[in-house]
Amino acid sequence: MGKGFLFEARQKRLTINDKHFHVDLVLYNRLLRCYVLIDLKIGEITHQDIGQMQMYVNYMDRNVITGDENPTVGIILCRKKEDALVEITLPKDNKQIFANRYKLYLPSKAQLRRQVKLVHVTEENGE
Repeated sequence: MGKGFLFEARQKRLTINDKHFHVDLVLYNRLLRCYVLIDLKIGEITHQDIGQMQMYVNYMDRNVITGDENPTVGIILCRKKEDALVEITLPKDNKQIFANRYKLYLPSKAQLRRQVKLVHVTEENGE
């Protein structure tokens, strides 16, 4: 993840009006002085997933963080995402929630070499 991350919980339960919700991963970044919530989705991201993360972020900001901490960051990792859906679901000035694709397997060394050569040739040709 990078520098400064501390693991707090897996499947952390948040209770709102006797209803329980679970955040997949809760981390804290000492350098950024903020909580980082991660939700893992095995399929394509939906607007409901984004709304759920917004609820988690709001809960943390209103009930957990202290006055000297920065707002919570939410990250949704999914197998597939449509940029238009994410863009229209999130507020224009969003700086707290991010969605991105994950890959189940890293490419092999041979695949990486081919890709690097392809990019290098494309750059040389001015494309």
